[in-house]
Amino acid sequence: MDALEELAGHDVVHTALGFHPEEPVGVTTSLFSLVIQRAEQPNPRLTVARTALAIARSSLWESSTRRFIDLPSALPCCLVAGIICVPGVEQRLFQARVATVHPDGLHLLVLDLTSASIQHADAYADILEAVAHTLLFTDPEPSTPTATGSSRILEVLL
Repeated sequence: MDALEELAGHDVVHTALGFHPEEPVGVTTSLFSLVIQRAEQPNPRLTVARTALAIARSSLWESSTRRFIDLPSALPCCLVAGIICVPGVEQRLFQARVATVHPDGLHLLVLDLTSASIQHADAYADILEAVAHTLLFTDPEPSTPTATGSSRILEVLL
């Protein structure tokens, strides 16, 4: 099994690499991913709360903060962010994860931002929270409007 199949096996539907300038000369990287899973129960607030709690209870966290986010969509949303220690990896990593739901209530979304640049932890958490505020759930290919019928009132006025 290659790495892409492993990602799909974990319900990852999108990933992106970030390359950011690092002073005085250099580049730091980050990894963004989006996971979409079927919600295990019908209450969206409970789905987000249980997911955030499961994320926060991971044994990988060295330190973390948790907070609810008020989205413009009013969907339930929670951010968990902090420093993680992965077994077998010397360097500590920063990770921020946002859990929210699709408006249909049937799908859970988890946004993840990870970087080895722990000195930028607060900025990365703010970035992921800002990304969560941009979530829109609209059809990317809206249907074409149908032709309008004739109006008896319009006919009388003309």
